[in-house]
Amino acid sequence: MEKLILHIEGMHCGACATGIQMLVSQMEGVKSIFVDYESKKGEVEFDPVKVSQESIFKNIEDLGYKASAAPAELQKNT
Repeated sequence: MEKLILHIEGMHCGACATGIQMLVSQMEGVKSIFVDYESKKGEVEFDPVKVSQESIFKNIEDLGYKASAAPAELQKNT
C-alpha cells in the first residue's frame, strides 16, 4: 500500500469533501481516503498495482476539482 497526500482546489463546502471521499473510496485498489475541506488536503491509501495516482487525480477532476500531489516534504511525513 502507498499513502498519498493530495492538495485539492475548488472545494467550496464540506459536502465537496464528502463527495470526493465517496467517489474515490469506491475505486478498486483504494483502501481509504480522508478529505479535509478546511485545509484543502486529502490523504489516500491505495494499492499502486490496482490503481494509479493519475487515475485518482482524474476521478477527482471529473467531479470538477483540481487534484495534485502535495509537496514532497509533506509526503515524507506519512
